[in-house]
Amino acid sequence: MFNRVVPLKLPLRNYVALLEGPKNKIFIAESIPNTSGLTVHSYDIEKEKALEFATGVSSMNASFDRNSILISKKGTWSLSNTKEEKEGKESLKTDMKIQVDPKAEAHQIFKEGWRFMRDFLYVDNVHGAPWDAIYEWYSPWINDVKHRSDLNYVVDIMSGEVAIGHSYVSGGDYPDVNRIPVGLLGADLEKKNGLYQFKKIYKGERWNPDIDAPLGLPGINVNEGDYLIAINGVLLKDSMNPFQLLEQTAGREIYIKVNDKPSEKDARTILITPTFSERDLRSIDWVESNRRKVDQLSGGKLAYVYVPNTSNPGFTSFNRYYFSQQDKKGVVIDERNNGGGSAADYMIDIMSREVIGYFNSKSESRRPWTTPMAGIWGPKVMIINERAGSGGDLLPYMFKEKKLGPIVGTKTWGGLVGTWDTPRFIDGGRMVAPRGGFYDVDGNWAVEGEGVAPDIEVHQTPKEVLQGQDPQLEMAVAEALRLLKINEFFPKPEPKAPIRSKRPKGYKNDK
Repeated sequence: MFNRVVPLKLPLRNYVALLEGPKNKIFIAESIPNTSGLTVHSYDIEKEKALEFATGVSSMNASFDRNSILISKKGTWSLSNTKEEKEGKESLKTDMKIQVDPKAEAHQIFKEGWRFMRDFLYVDNVHGAPWDAIYEWYSPWINDVKHRSDLNYVVDIMSGEVAIGHSYVSGGDYPDVNRIPVGLLGADLEKKNGLYQFKKIYKGERWNPDIDAPLGLPGINVNEGDYLIAINGVLLKDSMNPFQLLEQTAGREIYIKVNDKPSEKDARTILITPTFSERDLRSIDWVESNRRKVDQLSGGKLAYVYVPNTSNPGFTSFNRYYFSQQDKKGVVIDERNNGGGSAADYMIDIMSREVIGYFNSKSESRRPWTTPMAGIWGPKVMIINERAGSGGDLLPYMFKEKKLGPIVGTKTWGGLVGTWDTPRFIDGGRMVAPRGGFYDVDGNWAVEGEGVAPDIEVHQTPKEVLQGQDPQLEMAVAEALRLLKINEFFPKPEPKAPIRSKRPKGYKNDK
């Protein structure tokens, strides 16, 4: 079959999906940066020519006979002839209504969940659970289900009989709720002198364009210790809830009054845009505070790298922090609260790099370039905790197996199974039957239900954390500095210049 492959005459771009069309035609979806949705091209194999068929596409599906293509974009659906050069403009009416028997649907969903765990679980024995009996135990409860959350609760405790991580139950046909977007200022407020004072302002590290900091933009000039006098013309007293005045303001410009003293007199009026969420603001503040603390405690010798998960944001964070601190003598890898994602063997490969040689440099410092060029060559210490799981279990497991360095903290969650392709319920709800279990090179099931234990156990007590301490981070720094004294990396000095020119003896007498 491979010898029948013919390359398509297409420019080099980011093509992300293919769909079979009628004879001699395929549809190719392209992802274009800074463009909403996908651009779909219709490619004629005989003519070796591509035409733009549709733009802004979310999904595409072909009919069985390949004569029609169903396209979704921005919440609307259209059905087009695949033999045409462009999509049709007619939208399908999707405001269909059907009568549902909620109790019958709940029984169907429960039985589907029971079957999913039986048929899709990564092993065939359902972890030894008496699965037929379990159905008989829990199915009568469905008669008392009055709300979709009740159904999720019963499905969840039924799947809990398997005793496995990642058996998530969520979603479904919940009632629509009108949520009020409350604007957030990106700040901590405290009551003082009958008013609210800015205790801390989160600036968001201005270099990051993806983090909205309402009070962090140049020219705002709101400082910690200033008083929040008014919001949108309403004077704010400490007897009031400031978030009442911020209802419906997220993403919308508002005026606030601020003063460096507890008085409306001489207060400054400032135009700001409250944000929908402070999560990223507070996260980056914690990460950067840790980085600065490691730098301070180590006298500038150690790098700090935070890995929030093993999905795209985690790889982005690892690359950004690891490679930008290659001048450091060692590194603390912090994967506490790691939310998982995929297998982070890439990170392990990078941290496992060893220097195999140098290229000299005639710069003023004469400092050579290492080969590999990118890396941190000194001691590595990882921090873990009980909220790191899944890919956050596998990362420290691989770190330990590769003997990259000691691990500090508390045992990880212990949820290392793969989750993919469990079908959705009829109402869009979800129950995960984990599909892939992890076992070690000795042929033993590993990590799931066990977690990864630290080499140096350190707990975070509420008292210490509230006092601004981080015992796990401080221990990791101390351990890295101890290892640095034993085995600090120094690049080899440039050797004496070689003499490679060769001439026969007596060449100076030649005429």
